Amino acid sequence: MKKRLMVLLLALAMTFNLAACAGEPKKEEVAEVPASGEVIKETEAPSYKIGIITPTLSSSEDEFRAGDNMVKKYPGIVKHLTFPENVNAEMETALSQIVSLADDPDMKAIIIASGGSGYLPGLQKVKEKRPDIITITAPIWDDPELMAKYVDINLDTDWARRGVTIVEKAHDMGAKTFIHYSFPTHLAKEVISLRKDTMKETAEKLGMEFVEVVTPDPQTGDGTAPMLQFLREDVPRQIEKYGPDTNIFGSNCPMYDVILDEALKLKFLVAEQCCPTPTQAYPTVMGLEIAEEDSANFDKINAMISEKAKEAGMTGRLSGWPMPVTIFLPEYAVELAKYAIDNNSNLKEDVLNKEFLDKFAKDTFGVGVDFQSYQQKDNYYMMIMESIFY
Repeated sequence: MKKRLMVLLLALAMTFNLAACAGEPKKEEVAEVPASGEVIKETEAPSYKIGIITPTLSSSEDEFRAGDNMVKKYPGIVKHLTFPENVNAEMETALSQIVSLADDPDMKAIIIASGGSGYLPGLQKVKEKRPDIITITAPIWDDPELMAKYVDINLDTDWARRGVTIVEKAHDMGAKTFIHYSFPTHLAKEVISLRKDTMKETAEKLGMEFVEVVTPDPQTGDGTAPMLQFLREDVPRQIEKYGPDTNIFGSNCPMYDVILDEALKLKFLVAEQCCPTPTQAYPTVMGLEIAEEDSANFDKINAMISEKAKEAGMTGRLSGWPMPVTIFLPEYAVELAKYAIDNNSNLKEDVLNKEFLDKFAKDTFGVGVDFQSYQQKDNYYMMIMESIFY
């Protein structure tokens, strides 16, 4: 199981790598002068810091913006660094960055949100140097057994469980057929094959027909163009054969520029993308004009998607998650660290249980999240987010 989980996580990662340094924001000096003329001292800056290291903006926009958002929300508390752009070639630099955060005596928590592997030695050194610092991964993909041993809190998406939940949701939305698109190099990965088999098994249990279609391989041929052209031609054939009460799932993110575009025309179901987020494919396909200041306003973006779905006669036939998990997990980790520090929490007794983690997500972000411990480890939790139906 451990091997399967690790391969799955690595296979389904978007491009998560890291670089550069975002400087610590300066504290603004503010003094209030009341009518009496007595000067009230400025509010004292917090006596602790939380460090978060993410990819660069160009390497993985979501994680970077999550770190930047937390700096803006908690100036003077959150310090945001970025790993090297080509982190695999500069892992020693990356590890040094992790350890360097522990040199600050005010540092009370360090969070790594990278979607890659190789970072655990840095966190181990932090613990050797400063055992008082709370360490959190959100996520990294080193060996789960060692992560559970050396890291205080490990957070990740439950990629494996989605092999069941996506099909169940499609069934609840009215799908009678579930079509799975993938390609040879993806299917050669154990976890992609395992998820496909899980989807097939779940569909059969629910009385749905499962159809597997193999596309041209973007990793061995001429890139994504032949794959997308195949989808453009094949999806209408499949819908003509099976009807619109069909859910289409693609194992590769670029597929959704075609899948969602065809869904708007042919009215079939899309229960969830391979990486469920309102910012993947929907804005491009629907021609959404999202202002820069609204780039993280997911309520507004989701409302725009719902309106376009309504115009297309697709209300209730498209679904996903209400915000990107690649923004949720890093921000959740910062909020969790801040809560634990502010409340002097005992992590094992006060924080590391499903009930608290689920409730904290709802209270802090307003979204329902279902955390489950990985192999009953008390500090390694994997999550599924509630769905939004457009």
